[in-house]
Amino acid sequence: MLLKINPDNPQERQIQRVVDILRKGGIVAYPTDTFYGIGCDIMNKKAIEKIYAIKQRDKTKPFSFICPDLKDISTYAKISNFAYRNMKRLLPGPYTFVLSGSRMVPKIMLTRRKTAGIRVPKNQIALSLAKELGNPIISTSATDPDGNIFEDPSLLHDYFGNRLEAVIDGGPVPGSPSSVISLIDDIPEIIRYGAGDTDIFE
Repeated sequence: MLLKINPDNPQERQIQRVVDILRKGGIVAYPTDTFYGIGCDIMNKKAIEKIYAIKQRDKTKPFSFICPDLKDISTYAKISNFAYRNMKRLLPGPYTFVLSGSRMVPKIMLTRRKTAGIRVPKNQIALSLAKELGNPIISTSATDPDGNIFEDPSLLHDYFGNRLEAVIDGGPVPGSPSSVISLIDDIPEIIRYGAGDTDIFE
């Protein structure tokens, strides 16, 4: 199912349709401020395992996930004053912050060091989905096994077919990856340079 949703002002009815799919353990593709992402409800282990299979990804490499806002992140990660201050300046935006996960995060979503990658993208559709669902949503780029990225939702829809319950067409996306920054122990470490400006951590 290919669903057109307004990227600036997402229609509530359409968002609700997608959230119903997520609640039933469905997998959807949606736009972010970087790429189109593939996601599911992080509380649904079966759906997460399906995404590992679709992406042909090693289970020791957890996916990052999307929270609707900074306040929500504190439920799923330990945020120091230092981390909060810096994240407040940059979010929503094209960043993935690596933080120590809280007990609320399912084990399958944590690294061996009990860390999690968390995003608050500057994209109304992605934020509306996470907010309406009430749980974070897995965020992994919509790619084929060779790592080629689908920037066009209709091509993405054709490629993944019935492996996804819905593909949201939210218009064009920037097509560059997020910057990944670890804030573990209040020591900023830039793991990947991407779309977001990382000057404050240099």
